[in-house]
Amino acid sequence: MIKIGIIGDIGSGKSYVSKQFGSPVFSADQEVKKIYKSRKCFNELKKKIPKYIFSFPINKKEIGKAVLANQINLEKIVKIVHPIVRIRMNKFLKKNKSKKIVILDIPLLLENKINDKNFKLIFVDANKKEIKKRLKKRVNYNPRLFNKLKKLQLSIKIKKKKSHFIIKNNFKSSYIKKRVKMLKNKILNNERNSFRH
Repeated sequence: MIKIGIIGDIGSGKSYVSKQFGSPVFSADQEVKKIYKSRKCFNELKKKIPKYIFSFPINKKEIGKAVLANQINLEKIVKIVHPIVRIRMNKFLKKNKSKKIVILDIPLLLENKINDKNFKLIFVDANKKEIKKRLKKRVNYNPRLFNKLKKLQLSIKIKKKKSHFIIKNNFKSSYIKKRVKMLKNKILNNERNSFRH
């Protein structure tokens, strides 16, 4: 099984690129949404940050307010949510172990040291102005929250350096599909060739 980690800036189109591989995708963002619907997570967050958590299922706006209030709140949330994401990721890998390729769309993949030497890392490179324009269209876009979350991430320069491949995202569907197809073939061929040596 080839594990492909999709990395890049917030809003660069990582999730869209992930889906184009036609392989099983583990999306950390989607998993977090499910986790926020769990009573266990609600109880733990309510205990750690009672001033901010009131609604069940957990309301993202309440999480946002807690994060903006102070750094300690963010650390408390991460301590509760991230271990659950990791458990779910391991279950996903186990379930798909017979697949040729699996895609991991995890925003803090490198920062939380989730990747190992068997990962192939693809950096999604998109124009900053285009990213900003698209982020502003998001319903829940909050520039202060965005900047706070961005501080958790490694710099774009480091992410690019650590990547095996870079895919340009010009936000044109046909172009992305073509690039992903080429990249997928390249990765599969590299893997076959390495087995031959």
